[in-house]
Amino acid sequence: MSGVLPVVAVVGPTATGKTALAVALAQRLGGEVVNADSMQLYRGMDIGTAKPDGAERGGVPHHLLDLWHVREPASVVEYRQRARAEIDRLRAAGVLPLLVGGSGLYVRAVLDELDFPGTDPAIRARLEAELATVGPGELHARLARLDPAAATAVLPGNGRRIVRALEVIELTGGPFRAQLPEPVPHYPAVTIGLDREPAELDERVALRVDRMWAAGFVEEVAALAADGLREGPTASRALGYAQVLAQFDGTLTAEEARERTVVTTRRFVRRQRSWFRRDPATTWLDAARPDLVEAAAAVITGRTIGA
Repeated sequence: MSGVLPVVAVVGPTATGKTALAVALAQRLGGEVVNADSMQLYRGMDIGTAKPDGAERGGVPHHLLDLWHVREPASVVEYRQRARAEIDRLRAAGVLPLLVGGSGLYVRAVLDELDFPGTDPAIRARLEAELATVGPGELHARLARLDPAAATAVLPGNGRRIVRALEVIELTGGPFRAQLPEPVPHYPAVTIGLDREPAELDERVALRVDRMWAAGFVEEVAALAADGLREGPTASRALGYAQVLAQFDGTLTAEEARERTVVTTRRFVRRQRSWFRRDPATTWLDAARPDLVEAAAAVITGRTIGA
């Protein structure tokens, strides 16, 4: 490759095939993968996050997997610091960094200049105590009154995100969504979005869940539960993991936990698509096209040579 060495982001909804494309591009263009899937940052969360195993990595180095214990809360700020350190090291060595994952905020935190509001332990503790007392529904209704756009973006049952949104509103005096302004690039970047027809993606999600269960996903959750998964404010709410924990608690049957995982994953896919489609700089490719690798490589090399 010639020209300015960019960061290549491979983004899009779950189950589109981002990992396979990124590995093929890395092999072709001399790159390495930097993970941008927030749940693959957790040790032991392998089956449920489709974390690539040795064979799937195809000999390509993968960075920023297995950073945190499941009891630790996610930190976008810590992730950004570590991801940028890896990317800076790769670019300095003349290696193409491929930032790969479906966690939109994590991708944007690395590629763009974003100021994240701090946290106030007293406000956080008060809101979390209120959450435990009245439940997420009442707090979500308050968020809807204070910031309707944020309430639309945050699921009514996601107590952690609701608390964070209310905390930011109280800290800044402004809307939560206003903390994501128009992007100012930190790196020269080429962003490739993968998508598929909705019906095809729905089928792929169902197949993915079937494979998770066949691969021992319930046993994985049981082992993580014994290691403190329930204490993790982020990991315990991950897709599939939350449903299997509910199965263990007796609030869902085994079949309900499996079906609920399919339904919530499909809903999440639609939210991912909405998030990533907001970026006009993303070049979208149909993940089902037979010449996908060639098309994506052409986007990268064309943008680099023209830089």
